[in-house]
Amino acid sequence: QVQLVESGGGSVEPGGSLRLSCAASGYSVVRPCMAWFRQAPGKERERIATISGGGDDIEYTDSVKGRFTISLDKAKVMVFLQMNSLKPEDTAMYYCAASDYVYCATYEYWGQGIQVTVSS
Repeated sequence: QVQLVESGGGSVEPGGSLRLSCAASGYSVVRPCMAWFRQAPGKERERIATISGGGDDIEYTDSVKGRFTISLDKAKVMVFLQMNSLKPEDTAMYYCAASDYVYCATYEYWGQGIQVTVSS
């Protein structure tokens, strides 16, 4: 049974930084695609960053490009999201997701989510 556990959320002032981590356990896929989504109150969940299992295919949604960086620890099946220059509009519940495949297409596994709040 695959489990994803996020950590690293919290509250920060605008312009600050946070680093989210997501650890996967129970995985049979050696190097799965992993991703970060977020959902703000009253809004739909949006995919903000994806990384293929080999780390060679990375994509970001426009609103986070240049500020957020997704990365992998391939040995441990962990994914990270370094978030810099945070804005109030980044406030949301952040979710880690993972696929059964090396390249990102569908996401079969989800973490429980972790809150990120950006406020002065």
